[in-house]
Amino acid sequence: MPGFRDFYPEDCAIRNYTFAAWREAARRFGFSEWDAPALEPLELFTEKSGEEIVSQLFNFEDKGGRKVSLRPEMTPSLARLIGARAGTLRRPVKWFGIGENYRYEKQQKGRLRAFYQFNADIFGEPGPSADAEVIALTVEALRAFGLQQKDFKIRLSDRTLWFLFLASVGLEDEALATKALGVVDKLERVSPEDALDMMKKALEGTSLDAGTLLAQVRAFIALDSLEALKKHFAGNAVIESRLADWTTLLETLGALGVADFVAVDLLIVRGLAYYTGFVFEAFQLGSEGRALAGGGRYDKLVKKLGGPDMPAVGFGMGDVTLRNLLEERGLMPEISFAPDFYALALSEDARRAALEDVGNLRRIGMRVEYAFKTGKFGKLIQAAEQTGARYALIYGPDEVAAGVVKVRDTRERREIAFPRAQLAAALADVLDNGLPVVEEPVCHGDGHCEHCTCGKKDAEQK
Repeated sequence: MPGFRDFYPEDCAIRNYTFAAWREAARRFGFSEWDAPALEPLELFTEKSGEEIVSQLFNFEDKGGRKVSLRPEMTPSLARLIGARAGTLRRPVKWFGIGENYRYEKQQKGRLRAFYQFNADIFGEPGPSADAEVIALTVEALRAFGLQQKDFKIRLSDRTLWFLFLASVGLEDEALATKALGVVDKLERVSPEDALDMMKKALEGTSLDAGTLLAQVRAFIALDSLEALKKHFAGNAVIESRLADWTTLLETLGALGVADFVAVDLLIVRGLAYYTGFVFEAFQLGSEGRALAGGGRYDKLVKKLGGPDMPAVGFGMGDVTLRNLLEERGLMPEISFAPDFYALALSEDARRAALEDVGNLRRIGMRVEYAFKTGKFGKLIQAAEQTGARYALIYGPDEVAAGVVKVRDTRERREIAFPRAQLAAALADVLDNGLPVVEEPVCHGDGHCEHCTCGKKDAEQK
């Protein structure tokens, strides 16, 4: 299926590594995990984003005649869950989720039709401290993979400030201002001529000149620091009041130790109209310049979807662009499926002892594989090495009779026998410190050296 992925074991391992890092970051911030069905009523998404979103959905009518869709994002489902229990939840509500989403759109690098996304949201806290918390989590969730300040930047903007600015230059109608912001959202991707045509269409029915407004917009975007904003809007009491929230937000980010990752960038407006305040995007630095995560405040969504009036702020981070960046920067860890130990039995009589030890070792958390069949030593040790196991556990008739297990280092090709009664403790020490080095015992030349600790078959008599 175009745009969908198969996950072979190595891909599942990378996915699990990614999810584990996300979960650990979220839990360090005190977020609790939630989940919901991937199939939702179609109206849940059209109510949030409008009928135009239908062209981007995998939607259909089920056998009961209900119009449904695979979720393109998790936020509407989250708002539904929050709204249903808003009266019983302790506020602020801090939840995170990891789920697969589906969008029927053209696939390209970093964008597939099926992808996983990490979402973290705070409900019930209207102040900028909540915004700072989700921005800080965005930073730390990326740093968890080894990404540094040279790898990404949080571009911070504010739709509330944008509406106040547009009102100050004569565009006071919120619906028209929203259309103008739709043009701003595309300025990085269209030519100046196309931007002018788009702005003319957005301003139809007004006396405002599209070229003049675009010039004012570009001058506003050029204000790339809080100090520049304060200086430019000095004396504008309404905007100065909003900039006080900016001060609180940036000071909080500084106290949390992530301010160096954040840059004021008013070009970011987030195209979705439900955003109501601070918005931000985490952008990859370098040639690609792709967005790694994005979010912001959406105070009206819970109520719009049938719940109570409840402020909210959150972000989403996809796995596709993140994996691309980690591979590009050499930060993807090596994936190993090797067991800790590989047990092999040289006879049927030794097999039962081997299986008993394998079961016991697995129950205490060790990764142990074993040969399903008995056989010759050479073939069995070769099988052990092919699994990638560093150590082989050798069970022969003599070892079982003596109550020992021979542990062989498959790389150094040396062996030491340990009592079966103390095997778990001995192997735990081997995993931590390696096979101990002991003085090689005397071989008596009896032709069975593979069953003694010297490990040299047919060695010369010493």
